[in-house]
Amino acid sequence: MTAQLIDGKAIAKKVRAEVKLRAAEFAAAHGRKPGLEVVLVGNDAASQVYVRNKERASEKVGIRGAVHRLPADASQAAVVELVEQLNARDDVDGILVQLPLPGHIDANAVIDRIDAAKDVDGLGPQNAGKLVLGRPGHRPCTPHGCMRLLDEIGCDPKGLSAVVVGRSNLVGKPIAHLLLQRHATVTLAHSRTRDLGAVVSGADIVVAAVGVRALVRGEWIKPGAVVLDVGINRADDGKLYGDVEFEAACERAAHITPVPGGVGPMTIAMLLSNTVDAAYRRVG
Repeated sequence: MTAQLIDGKAIAKKVRAEVKLRAAEFAAAHGRKPGLEVVLVGNDAASQVYVRNKERASEKVGIRGAVHRLPADASQAAVVELVEQLNARDDVDGILVQLPLPGHIDANAVIDRIDAAKDVDGLGPQNAGKLVLGRPGHRPCTPHGCMRLLDEIGCDPKGLSAVVVGRSNLVGKPIAHLLLQRHATVTLAHSRTRDLGAVVSGADIVVAAVGVRALVRGEWIKPGAVVLDVGINRADDGKLYGDVEFEAACERAAHITPVPGGVGPMTIAMLLSNTVDAAYRRVG
């Protein structure tokens, strides 16, 4: 068996086209574009690139974007004050605080202050709680994108066995709940799970999001499974690798996401989608 690659770039392009249409309809109806404001603290190189990509993507789909850049030594109080100012603005529909924050700032304390209606990253306690309870709210962008990938390849999780490797608040826990809501039988595993291979080998859907290169061995993959590799690990040669042993997994899986070009492009696409959702919800 040779796995079919899941083209995240193509699917993200489709999502962005949908967002562009919805953003234009919103602007025509309400006299303004949906607004997304990003808070960037410090000079982390990867964050700088990611934020720049968000700016460009917002412009292309008709979302008014702005980035607020604060120095690395900005106080926690200053960051919170900025968030509160954005909460109060009627033209701001989405607020995203770019992570990681400098070590002297408590990221949770900042994220907790974002208005839940504008928490388009879906990381605040209100949206996290709504996810657990199965109520409508903003979903974290990467897990939200993973679910869209499953839909695009025609994979209905209902009744299937899904193993999520990784228990982060950003990916692992949220996607476990999203899969549960779609009636999958979900096992949440991690790097300390005993006999991880045995756990993974029974899964119809494998989501790898632990941040360890090739932790999930190809021989563990159940023939015909769908594999979503969320991991991004940069090797000494400068190349990016996922959490799954890709070549070996391709010999057994039915569908698999490459790294790069799989899950990654979906994150910004779903952020844009969440922002337009927020704009519509805020105007009722």
